[in-house]
Amino acid sequence: MRLFVALNFPPQVRQALWQATAPLRDRGLAVKWVRAEGIHLTLKFLGEVDEERDGELRAALTRAAAGARALTMQLGGFGVFPDFQRPRVVWVGIAPEPALELLQHQVEREFAPLGFPTEARAFRPHLTLGRAARDAQPCDFAGLEAALGPLRYEETVVVGALDLMESTLQSGGAVYNVRHSERLS
Repeated sequence: MRLFVALNFPPQVRQALWQATAPLRDRGLAVKWVRAEGIHLTLKFLGEVDEERDGELRAALTRAAAGARALTMQLGGFGVFPDFQRPRVVWVGIAPEPALELLQHQVEREFAPLGFPTEARAFRPHLTLGRAARDAQPCDFAGLEAALGPLRYEETVVVGALDLMESTLQSGGAVYNVRHSERLS
């Protein structure tokens, strides 16, 4: 199983973001766009994990969520990683939120003893909208920066669950399913 820990957003938020970014998708850039129903905030990517580890993963998720409250997050602002000359990810940002940082740290702390190393990079909360196609060249992204500039999307959203997600790769893109969910009080 290909697994990760994430925060999921209400369908109406995902759909509004999808509609707001339609002009970007219409440009024909060398990007594989995430479908509306697949938009989420990854807190920790676990990778390929044997199904028999499900119990210990659920227990770690329960411990990570313990005492955490529902999160209010501000979505807005668009960008790319690592830069516009060679973008790999197109994203919408999430304003810094101490409670989100604490939850992400708690997820790292609970999953590290299970053999999932702590992420070396700093946590930069964002929602991935698309990833550069494998064979994309820098010239395939001409106009991307200019196209992101006029896009507008701002939303305040409350997320009340921490989810263990399974990702199934298909020809049309990854399909995500919640394997286990822990309520944030």
